[in-house]
Amino acid sequence: MVQSSLATKSQSFDLVKSEIEQTIKQAESSLERFQENRERGEDLQNCVDFINQLRGIFILVELRGGTLLCQEAVTMANDVPVGANDDKNILLTTLNSALFILRRYVEYYHQQREDHPELLLPVINDLREARREKPYPESCFFDVDVKERPDFCAGLSLQPFEGNEADYEVMARRMRLTFQVALLGILRDRNDVVNKKLIGRASRGLARLCQGAPMGQMWCLVGIVADTMLDRAMVFNKARKRMFMRIEKYAREVVYVGKVATGKDAPDSLIRDLVYLLYRSGSANPEVTEVLSAYHLAPADFPDSMLEAHASRLYGPGSDVLKSLSEALQDELNQLKDKLDIIERGIEPDLAELSSIADALERLANTLVMLDLNKLAGVSREEASKLRGWEAESRLPGDDELYRLADSVLGIEDAVMQIVTRGITSETDALAGGERKREESVYLREALYVVADEARGALTLAKRAITAFIESDYDKLHLANLPATLHSIWGGLQMVNDPGAAGVLERVAASIQERLLDAKEAPAAQVLEALADALTSLEYYIESIGKSEDRNVDLLKLAESSLDDVGL
Repeated sequence: MVQSSLATKSQSFDLVKSEIEQTIKQAESSLERFQENRERGEDLQNCVDFINQLRGIFILVELRGGTLLCQEAVTMANDVPVGANDDKNILLTTLNSALFILRRYVEYYHQQREDHPELLLPVINDLREARREKPYPESCFFDVDVKERPDFCAGLSLQPFEGNEADYEVMARRMRLTFQVALLGILRDRNDVVNKKLIGRASRGLARLCQGAPMGQMWCLVGIVADTMLDRAMVFNKARKRMFMRIEKYAREVVYVGKVATGKDAPDSLIRDLVYLLYRSGSANPEVTEVLSAYHLAPADFPDSMLEAHASRLYGPGSDVLKSLSEALQDELNQLKDKLDIIERGIEPDLAELSSIADALERLANTLVMLDLNKLAGVSREEASKLRGWEAESRLPGDDELYRLADSVLGIEDAVMQIVTRGITSETDALAGGERKREESVYLREALYVVADEARGALTLAKRAITAFIESDYDKLHLANLPATLHSIWGGLQMVNDPGAAGVLERVAASIQERLLDAKEAPAAQVLEALADALTSLEYYIESIGKSEDRNVDLLKLAESSLDDVGL
């Protein structure tokens, strides 16, 4: 029955495809004429009429994304007055882009024979944001009634919170800070893996604080979503960033309002967004399928990873264009390498060649800037500047200087070759980052790897030892070697010039010695939780050591805050 419906829908689309394409072209032409002469109101009205015509066709062939896009486009076009000033440029530009993407989507649907309206949501939201309207949530096309909710906490093993009012406030602040550190990392596009782990940890902590209150259900669901996003390597797009910013408000209420804030239910719209992420993940993990089955859903056949891949095809240049671009840039780089080879071999070395190579690198940099590959362009410009300097000094580069120049050119070439597979993305541009640090000592880099590896092992051992200590009714033998082990890692962190991490580790080791080993009484649960939080924050921080990415010092602050809260 479903296949028959899809076939009928596809046949209906084929009948009107040429009309859709023609109407989009007419709308674009009318808009272009209006942009050239903004006193011609009839051109703008024609554009509106054509878009309305498209909307009617999309309703007929049941393309939901196209229908909503046209609806928003008409609303935007009506906001543009005849004789519009430059302050309306953003509206016209966004409208133009929307029509272009709509044309691409029509081609996409014709090839795929599947309607995925979610693909058009970014451009639909661009139209709304240009008009200063609230963007649609990611679950806009997700028709599920979430009024009846299962027990989201059923699959999570949460330890009951035991503590007085002061302990409650301390833990609430710590969990909110953990969530905020994760949110800050998300907004800065820094280390998604750690951010997801932090959100999972914070949400479980906040769920414990809710102690069975209604808001605890939302925090349990957030924890499941964070784990699923980590497992399925789901990215934080704009809609998801907005969602987690919205969730942070509820963490703030737990801190400033207290237990009363946990007594209310999370809104249906937020629960729908969270359930949608589980659905879109495509995960078959038990905790995910349990939630989805409560809503009579199965994991999506078109998961987030496929959605991202199809979106890149829709919004980015086609593969043929990327291939041609990559080949053109490689040709230019090959000429550069030939010239460098001549200089390196000393075959009729000529200072004029330095100027020629510098010119080529500057042209390459300009091209890379136009492609928004600014880091790669920066590398190219930096090397061109060096060449100008050598020319001004009337000397040829030395062997080391020449090798570094060649190294940079090869790095740019490697990135250019990956444009075809990666696209023109920040990932491609980030390939320049590794090339900029080639002067760094190989021995230091090796030391960083060794220290990071040993630190990860030591921190894992520490967490296991503390767990065994608790489970054995505080048998101190489990902790006997722990301070010495942590102190050895402290030395490694000092050696690689990371005094911040070393200082936190020293505090943790001292706290274990004083509060767990030397103390005669059993430690308070809050002390053990604070140590666990500090060790976890350190563990996440250590993950960035030895990598090209910047280290997240907020994680060290989080560890220090955990220790400060209980006076360690």
